[in-house]
Order: sequence, then structure tokens, then C-alpha cells
Amino acid sequence: MSEYDEVLVEKREAALWIIINREARRNAIDDRAILAMSAALAKAEADDDVRAVVITAAGERAFCSGADLSANSGTFQFDTSQNSIPYARLLRQARELGLPIIARINGHCVAGGMGLLAMADMAVAADHAKFGLPEVKVGVFPMLVTSVLKDLIPPRQLSELALTGEFIMAKDALGIGLLNYVVLAAELDEKVTWLVNRLVDKSPTGIRRGKYAMQRASSMSFEEALAYLESQIAIMALTEDAAEGRKAFIEKRPPVWTGR
Repeated sequence: MSEYDEVLVEKREAALWIIINREARRNAIDDRAILAMSAALAKAEADDDVRAVVITAAGERAFCSGADLSANSGTFQFDTSQNSIPYARLLRQARELGLPIIARINGHCVAGGMGLLAMADMAVAADHAKFGLPEVKVGVFPMLVTSVLKDLIPPRQLSELALTGEFIMAKDALGIGLLNYVVLAAELDEKVTWLVNRLVDKSPTGIRRGKYAMQRASSMSFEEALAYLESQIAIMALTEDAAEGRKAFIEKRPPVWTGR
């Protein structure tokens, strides 16, 4: 558990769970919560026994309702002497993380919560969850969230969500590519565990270098991406995990990964 009790950090076998614990505020996040989440991601990356990260929240009503807009929360009070704000740094950190991230969407996912969802590599949602970008209703716009949503969902769907501020249900979020799976709330943990188990027995090196390569290639043209990825497969072939994977295949046994 973290020192900050409004973000809980629990190691569950090979997965590190990060749990927003602000149910009374519909799991809205402030800078303190964001910094605690960032510290948890750093903890996960530093632990060789952690093979995946799960981001979720307490209760069943909300995954995250975005920035805490309550009085004295400090929302929209930026330190302009800094190059970036904590939420932007969290999005960058998640993108660079060498571990797969799963978003467990236990309830409504709104505004900045959509950014947390989009920064994950995979997402499973309870069927009662709603999704939306209602910032225009309070006079702002989902600026930072757009950075992680623009390559995840079709542009017309993103425009409709951002410009109308209206919500969609989980089945519709699945249809536009926001989610991998939608399940009954009672089946959420089972599905998340199933997904985690499909990740933690794979090569840590393959996942780490694969995520890195996919992110770099995403903004390249076909020819640029092909040339770059040619170099990456050559590098990966030199790793211990690649040698172990081939040896285990030949010997018809489960591989023993070193993560190197």
C-alpha cells in the first residue's frame, strides 16, 4: 500500500494494482493522486517480479471522473515555471513504461479518466460504465486527453465526444475501439485476471522492447517503420530471452525468462 491512502498500491502475484481510492469524489484525481500513481508506475518498473500493471478504482460507480473540481482542489492552477504538469508527465511515463498496462474500468470513465484509460495498453469494462469528455460543459476542453485518444479512436467519434460533451455506454465504447472487452460487473475481476495471466508468462524483454518499437513506429511512414523495425528485430535476436525462447521451443518445454 502506498503512503498516500487515496491511491492504493497492491502487488498481486506478478501484477501491480494501482487503485484510485477517492470513492466519495467519484474517484476524481488531483495532483497528489497523480503523483502517487506516477510513483507506483516507477515502483512497478523497478521490480523485476512485476510483469503487468492494473489501474482501477474503488467501488462500482466510477473509475475516474477526471480532475477534482471541488473548492481548494488546486485544479487549473498551473505552475507555469515548469515545462509540464503532473498529468501530462503521467501520460508520458505510462507511454514509456516497459510493462503492459491494463485498465480495469469498474464504473464511469470521464474526462481525465478517459486519459487514464487511453494510456493503458488494454482495457476491460463493466457493462454499466459510461464514457465521456464533458469538459465543454464546464468551459474547457479535453486538451491533454486528446493526445492519447487521437490515435486510439476514429476522428469523427473523438470529435463527437469532445464537442458535444455527451456520454456513451460501454458497448459503444467497445465498438469504437476504446475497450478490449465488456463484461458484467460480477465478472470484471475474472476477466482482468484472465488477461493478466495471458501476459505474465511471456518474455519481459519481448514485451518491453516490443512496446518501445510500436510506439516509435506509430508516427512513421510505412517505409520508415519497416526499416526501423528491421533493425529492432535484429537487436531483439541478440537478447537472452530470444535465445531462451528458441531453445525452449526446440526442447518442447516452457521457457524460463531472465528479462534480459
